[in-house]
Amino acid sequence: MRTVTGFALFIALSGIAFSFNPVSAQDAARTIAGGGISVPGWAGKIDANEEKMGQVLNNAKLAPEGKGMRVTTGPATTYWNPDNKATGNYTVKATFTEPLYMNLNNHPHPYGIVIAGNDLGTATQSYIYCAAYGDGTFIVRGFGPAAFQMGGRKPAPAPSVNKAEGPGKPVSQEIALSVKDASVDCTINGQTVASYPKAEVVAAGKLKSTDGVYGIRFAHNTDAVVTGLTVTKP
Repeated sequence: MRTVTGFALFIALSGIAFSFNPVSAQDAARTIAGGGISVPGWAGKIDANEEKMGQVLNNAKLAPEGKGMRVTTGPATTYWNPDNKATGNYTVKATFTEPLYMNLNNHPHPYGIVIAGNDLGTATQSYIYCAAYGDGTFIVRGFGPAAFQMGGRKPAPAPSVNKAEGPGKPVSQEIALSVKDASVDCTINGQTVASYPKAEVVAAGKLKSTDGVYGIRFAHNTDAVVTGLTVTKP
């Protein structure tokens, strides 16, 4: 006779359903063949949790492509050129194109703009980034040096964020982060999707300053081309 545990009986009587998705659970960072950084002057750092899993920077790839750069991860990685600095009020923007949406992953992963980088590559680094997903959502996060979230832990939908027609289809996003007198704003495809008072961004455990290095960030197992990375002043 089969024995039913108290917990199992509780589940059966309460009607609560639990599910486990083995595909999502197996979405570990890949190792990209021929990885490393081949864009002159650029540097990078993978996330601390990736390092704990044995990943290294050369397991992701930053390489020139046309008039831009192609990033293929591997572990989640932030890339920057230390000569690319912005101060005061400014806007940093670039266009991110996934030629084949979700070609390295089984669910959408984000990519986007980094600003306000200080002590990058060290244990005390700080920066903020706005990243888009090819499913029409975005997220704003940072490190200071521990990870922090702006606007919640989960990605949020926004009408201006482009949606891919499906896996294997192309999708592009123009992403910008702006520092203004009183706020830090994220704009995607010409529409502001998030705005935060400076006092909420430059604070203990968050940014040291909104002045700093700018660059790009990619989640793990993501492949996209970056073009038009520029900084402008008002």
